[in-house]
Amino acid sequence: MNAEIRDLPVPEPSAASGPFWEATRNRELHMQRCSGCRALVWYPRFACPHCGHDDLQWERLSGRGVVYAVSVHHRAPIAALADLVPYSVVLVDLDEGVRIMSNIFGPPPQVGEAVGVGWIPLTDGRNLPTFERG
Repeated sequence: MNAEIRDLPVPEPSAASGPFWEATRNRELHMQRCSGCRALVWYPRFACPHCGHDDLQWERLSGRGVVYAVSVHHRAPIAALADLVPYSVVLVDLDEGVRIMSNIFGPPPQVGEAVGVGWIPLTDGRNLPTFERG
């Protein structure tokens, strides 16, 4: 989705999520990888939830995956999304082996459908990752 959504609240980066949000300025999806157990870590944090190691390195992901689960929403939780209902909240299994929650705007996808990351521009130059078919 390339259109800007007006009045979309801009997420406030934390110390842990700052590198993720900086990468979105270039429309790149980055996640942390634990240098101890090599697991991908999502959502951003200071220690690996798998082994407890505190050396997490950022890496760029493909942004490709398949839909694991879908929940179609017919009411917008905020006014900025009112013109986009119904939209889907999805769990996407990325090709790199990690699951992420996001949105798909437009017709609901099917479980198992291939998707790729898309971007909604934010007012501060960052982009909000969503997913699109194909």
